[in-house]
Amino acid sequence: MATNENLPPNVIKQLAKELKSLDESPPEGIKVSVNDDDFSIIYADIEGPAGTPYENGVFRMKLLLSHDFPHSPPKGYFLTKIFHPNIATNGEICVNTLKKDWNPSLGLRHVLIVVRCLLIEPFPESALNEQAGKMLLENYDEYARHARLYTGIHAKPKPKFKSGAISESTTALNVEQRNTSVLNVEQKNAASGAGLSLPTPLAPSTASTKGGSNPDHQHQQSTAPASETGVGGTGIVGISGAAPKKEGLPKVLADKKKMDARKKSLKRL
Repeated sequence: MATNENLPPNVIKQLAKELKSLDESPPEGIKVSVNDDDFSIIYADIEGPAGTPYENGVFRMKLLLSHDFPHSPPKGYFLTKIFHPNIATNGEICVNTLKKDWNPSLGLRHVLIVVRCLLIEPFPESALNEQAGKMLLENYDEYARHARLYTGIHAKPKPKFKSGAISESTTALNVEQRNTSVLNVEQKNAASGAGLSLPTPLAPSTASTKGGSNPDHQHQQSTAPASETGVGGTGIVGISGAAPKKEGLPKVLADKKKMDARKKSLKRL
């Protein structure tokens, strides 16, 4: 396993600053992957520039840094297959910045920007892919068709992680848990309310409290609510029917006495 021991401490310190800068403020269309365990291998995802056959594609490349970097230029490779005059079929990149025009003062940001510019303006005169170089010079439309075909097949954009997705998921989960808790409480309260019956004015418990130990009073009070709630519906008729009979009995006896008195009077005559 490669480690940062492959590079001198002063180089590691310089690279750490560059990688931090690239991670916090990446160049347009370029995203660098930082590997804290091995700074000698730099990965980058390059978006195909608009208006080129590489548009809508994402190409991954890597830079390999030698032990004497930055005195020697890094070696660049495309890991994503691409149809380009200056990129070999094995992914090797041919650009002057990484060869004769290299300068130790050039940083990784400059190298990555140059590579992306190579997708905008290829150099068929120094082609590593002869087929692509010849096609670009002789029939641009055919070259562009091949390049777009490669892009559509091999350079499909990778799904990007949305910023704050974990927080949103956690928040959504917390909201769902709160809603579930509220629903459970409401269902529990509803069930408890359904099981409890509100006391009526003539409930047996109230009657026993007010009536003390009087059995007659308890019997009268305990009978009333059953009739009111409809459980003993016939009880209402029976009670209401019995009351007039009790009230009308003295009147009947009085009338009978009057009739007997009249009969006696008639007999005397």
